[in-house]
Amino acid sequence: MSTKDFIEKDYYKVLGVPKDATEAEIKKAYRKLARENHPDANTGDARAEERFKSVTEAYDVLGDAKRRKEYDEARALFGPGGFRPGPGSGQFGFDLGDLFNGGGQPGAAPGAAGAGFGGIGDVFGGLFNRGGGTGRPQPRRGQDIESEVTLSFTEAVSGATVPLRMSSSAACKACSGTGDKNGTPRVCPTCVGTGQVSRGGGGGFSLTDPCTDCRGRGLIADDPCTVCRGSGRATSSRTMQVRIPAGVSDGQRIRLRGKGAPGERGGPSGDLNVVVHVDAHPVFGRRGDNLTITVPVTFPEAALGGEIKVPTLGGPPVTLKLPPGTPGGLTMRARGKGAVRKDGTRGDLLVTIEVAVPRDLGETARKALEEYRVAQGDEDPRAGLFEAAKGE
Repeated sequence: MSTKDFIEKDYYKVLGVPKDATEAEIKKAYRKLARENHPDANTGDARAEERFKSVTEAYDVLGDAKRRKEYDEARALFGPGGFRPGPGSGQFGFDLGDLFNGGGQPGAAPGAAGAGFGGIGDVFGGLFNRGGGTGRPQPRRGQDIESEVTLSFTEAVSGATVPLRMSSSAACKACSGTGDKNGTPRVCPTCVGTGQVSRGGGGGFSLTDPCTDCRGRGLIADDPCTVCRGSGRATSSRTMQVRIPAGVSDGQRIRLRGKGAPGERGGPSGDLNVVVHVDAHPVFGRRGDNLTITVPVTFPEAALGGEIKVPTLGGPPVTLKLPPGTPGGLTMRARGKGAVRKDGTRGDLLVTIEVAVPRDLGETARKALEEYRVAQGDEDPRAGLFEAAKGE
């Protein structure tokens, strides 16, 4: 994202959460919006796709404690209502590039190691020029990779290791990532190897953009590699075995740090973001950490009570005891038979009782029910229903 985006976009507003929202509140808001705007659920809806991208971008920042802190600090300093150079501020003869390069300490050379304000430059993670004048190409972080995986219901509940085939940018093997056919690129004279050039913003304010002459690499290949055309990067495909933790839900987004595209010149690898899709199960459902199941029982079982066996997911059945007069719709709980939680414990299995009504009755069964109806007399289970419906 650009410096302007990082400072001016209100990611809290995108997710609809307050600035003091907890990590759990941010995650909950993201999951809700991601489900509502996911491209798979809004086929052909460009606006939903854009909203999904905005929500994902916001969660990338706010869902990471370190990036959220950097974002908050940047917004406080330079966002709306933050630092704004006033008239005459240019008289000090410095720009923000100097501030982050070490200009904050008397006698500190721009770009000198350990000069200036130390870690304050990390607020912008390289968005401002921190390497000007070094004459050396700077390390670059690898790109993040987006991928998707579809799991069965059982795999989502229990966890699974799945193969993911990914294509990403990596160092070109033909030129060893140099971009030059002979492996001898030269330092870009425009950006002096930093890959960035400064542009004035007025009032002593300076921002940086990727250098157009070297395309942000800091190097120029006089004899470009024919495979990567001088970029030093080529598309690489690889298959990775990824462990999906137990208890993931449909639409959940998992970030695997350092599993994305390799960095350049010793820079760290990017992250792998995996969106999980979960297939439905013919019998079981899910409600948070609990599994759900609807079990039919006969009228005699419901009326007289008794024991019934209930299947569990991937384990032996459990026996539940029905009390006499069990109504249809009653939910019973089999503890510890649900989905695996993060701490290794399990949720419960919620069993909803459904009284099964036979479609075809034999003559003997029909006669027995007629006798039962007579034995019940004039008892009306709907007595008082219509009066109660009037609300009086």
